[in-house]
Amino acid sequence: MTGRRRPMRRLGELLPAMATELGLEDELRLSRAMASWARIVEEHVPPATGLSELVAVQPPVLVVSASAAIVAQELRLRAVQLLQAFAAAPGGSRLMELRVVLRPLTRVARPRR
Repeated sequence: MTGRRRPMRRLGELLPAMATELGLEDELRLSRAMASWARIVEEHVPPATGLSELVAVQPPVLVVSASAAIVAQELRLRAVQLLQAFAAAPGGSRLMELRVVLRPLTRVARPRR
């Protein structure tokens, strides 16, 4: 039996449609935003890598956590720069305010390089 094979597609191309079908588009959107935030922090505030995570996107506010007061202070000082980077990032959006809350991380922090 000769059947036609569908052309191969990347998983990343399939995820949005599958997430929509399963009613998980909000979770996928948040996951992308979280990954973008982690990359932004790594690029713009390297000492804070692994010490901050995105908590919520509540337009016009981006809510992130910091595991230490010094990290929270540095994120607040660079808020304009971080918000601009988030607006340009995959899964990001243009927001007006960065709100930093001090609390322990909900995941295991990556070891610093």
